[in-house]
Amino acid sequence: MVKVRLRRMGTINKPFYRIVAVDSRKKRDGKYLDNLGYYDPKTEPLTLQIDTDKVIKWLKVGAQLSQTVRSLCRKAGILEQWHKMQLEKNTEKVDEIETEEQSV
Repeated sequence: MVKVRLRRMGTINKPFYRIVAVDSRKKRDGKYLDNLGYYDPKTEPLTLQIDTDKVIKWLKVGAQLSQTVRSLCRKAGILEQWHKMQLEKNTEKVDEIETEEQSV
């Protein structure tokens, strides 16, 4: 299973994090599949840069978000876009089923 989670970088008292897609069995700082952005909690205001297209691509193939990445994506508005896409997809399926039932 693929997870989207944080990978710690930086020095002892100055951490920053890369947001990466990684196999769930790998170590926190192990080899990753794709770099999706970065997050620096030490700056004022917080520095957050996420590639929306890449995150949505990984969500489409079934990747799971960690709790922290989920909250960061919510702040960036990515989860809202994802939910809208899923809602549109589901309404299209319902419309197709209704048209098939009417034609029979």
